[in-house]
Amino acid sequence: MKNFLIIFFILFFAPKSLHAENLHFIDFKYILNESDAGKKAQNFLKSKLENGIKKLKDKELKIQEEEKKVIQQKKIISAEEYKKKVTELRNKVSSLQKERNSLLNDVSKQRSKAKNELLRNLNPILETYMKEKRIRIVLDKKSILLADENLNITRDIMKILNQKLKSIKLN
Repeated sequence: MKNFLIIFFILFFAPKSLHAENLHFIDFKYILNESDAGKKAQNFLKSKLENGIKKLKDKELKIQEEEKKVIQQKKIISAEEYKKKVTELRNKVSSLQKERNSLLNDVSKQRSKAKNELLRNLNPILETYMKEKRIRIVLDKKSILLADENLNITRDIMKILNQKLKSIKLN
């Protein structure tokens, strides 16, 4: 609603020099997901997450097998020894949960870093494009209720971005 009001005031109370040809929009989400650098970053992060989860599942299976052995030994070993082994298992489970949270946080931080890097490289491209085409305002597509598709400059900007930024360094 807030974005709608902003756009309403821009369109109806802006100076007469602010016509539709001076207003354009761009789909930032599309650029983040479909640009060459964005795709490479997403693939890297996806494979890192999948590999990390696979390793965690392997550890989880080992802990489950260990748990079965401890349960089978319950009647054979002393109560103190059983408590000690159960405590060790709980510590391993806790460690596994910490590892999982660490992996998710790491991937989340790298995703945010990649997004910021892409947007930092995108800003000068947008500024240059705006000067060349004499565009006064570029809005994000998600803030627009309805617009003429001829005002969409996403593909033009993405071509330029793909030429200038091949990948994003995440490590």
